[in-house]
Amino acid sequence: MTTAHHPPGETRPGGRTARTRQAVLDAVFAELGEGGFATLTMERVAQRSGVHLATLYRRWRGIEGLVCELLTDLSGSVPLPDTGTLPGDLHALARAIAAFYGDPRMRSLIEAVVAAAARDPQAATALRDFFDERLGLAGAMVERGIARGELPADTDPKAVMAALGAPFYYRILIERHPVDPDLGESAATATWAAAQAGAYRTKNGA
Repeated sequence: MTTAHHPPGETRPGGRTARTRQAVLDAVFAELGEGGFATLTMERVAQRSGVHLATLYRRWRGIEGLVCELLTDLSGSVPLPDTGTLPGDLHALARAIAAFYGDPRMRSLIEAVVAAAARDPQAATALRDFFDERLGLAGAMVERGIARGELPADTDPKAVMAALGAPFYYRILIERHPVDPDLGESAATATWAAAQAGAYRTKNGA
């Protein structure tokens, strides 16, 4: 799933700047894989990427900006399915999310972004905007399901998609256990059942 969100003041650069940006994000990802967020520092990213420390601070301000941009960059690897039915879409998306967070580096990344948001207002805004945009994009699956008559017209698409994603973040951030394919299947099954039962209808339609 792609998203147009970037940290404040940032755009998708081209040429040499694009190579520098990619080297930095690759370095952040590698560092997260080796030591997690606890050992991630601007100095380590500068050393691994070969980009001057002053350049990192000038463009990203700190670790918070780096991890938020990396999350945005990697989100494109989770595409929106269109199987022809909403339950099919929910299961396909849940499997893709499970595969995404099955990589320990991805779990370290979401932990890093949440930790950054807890201490930096700009990172908190970036995280909130990121998930709001993703829920809106994924909500198109629910809108298609409503149009096909699979769910009531007053079903809240964002609420459905938030319910699908919630078990993954509970597993990662609260239980702190690995994500497996079974979690994706159970999340999709539960979300579909709850949506059919009217759990995500808007208040005006309840």
